[in-house]
Amino acid sequence: QVQLVESGGGLVQTGGSLRLSCVVSGLSFGTYAMGWFRQPPGKEREFVAAISRGGSSTSYADSVKGRFTISRVNAKSTVYLQMNSLNAEDTAVYYCAADASPYWHTPRGRSEYDYWGQGTQVTVSS
Repeated sequence: QVQLVESGGGLVQTGGSLRLSCVVSGLSFGTYAMGWFRQPPGKEREFVAAISRGGSSTSYADSVKGRFTISRVNAKSTVYLQMNSLNAEDTAVYYCAADASPYWHTPRGRSEYDYWGQGTQVTVSS
């Protein structure tokens, strides 16, 4: 059974930082590209960041570039999202996702991912 479990969300003030973690089980983690998405209140789920299977390539949404960093530790089957300089527009439920395709890429589309976590809430207050 494949499981993706996010943690690290919470309430933070504008300008603050959080680090999200996603622990994966039930699949060969090192062969999956991983991504983070978010869903703000009343809006569609949107791409945030992605990292290739080996971790050598990353991709970011323009809205988070320079503030967020995605990373992974394959030995721990864990992907991280370091979020700095948070603002109210970052308030959302954050989801991690796993892509089973054999390509060495950083997928940005929701439909490219095969497995999803349940999400963790991030709230940024002013």
